Amino acid sequence: MRFVVPAAFFGVLLVVLAVGLKLDPRYVPSPLIDKPAPEFSLSTLDNAEQTYTKQSLAGRPVVLNVWASWCSACRDEHPLLVELARDPGVEIVGLNYKDTRDAARDLLALHGNPYRTNIFDPDGKLGLDLGVYGVPETFIIDAQGIIRHKQVGPLTPEIWRSEIAPLLAKLRGKPVG
Repeated sequence: MRFVVPAAFFGVLLVVLAVGLKLDPRYVPSPLIDKPAPEFSLSTLDNAEQTYTKQSLAGRPVVLNVWASWCSACRDEHPLLVELARDPGVEIVGLNYKDTRDAARDLLALHGNPYRTNIFDPDGKLGLDLGVYGVPETFIIDAQGIIRHKQVGPLTPEIWRSEIAPLLAKLRGKPVG
């Protein structure tokens, strides 16, 4: 009888650990899914005098990619973003996070610029409001400014094909296929 409580505790611990091992460590649920994107007013990377706001995102689905020149994983996903940007139906807006203008511009000049616009967030304020805790992260925002998806980590062709492209097609009202 004195071993029943420790054995039961050990059994529960084994179940919890077994369930934990089956979870995807890259999956981090966002409390912002299906909620409006946060309000912001920041300059663009190319022009400190040009303001970009949440309202600038409205009216069409947008892929918001959070990146930085100092981020090696961002460089890994960059060629895919350049390729995706060739599709006129895919609008990628960059959020340059905790970076310097010169370093970010230099990287884009060297490797190509997949972004229709780049929002400059040197202090990470918008990133914080979005719940960004590491770069790269990618958000899908619908035409009404609602966050519909968050991808933590670099985009891959598989993630694009299986998750992002079907969602964008749905948001645009086009058949998936």
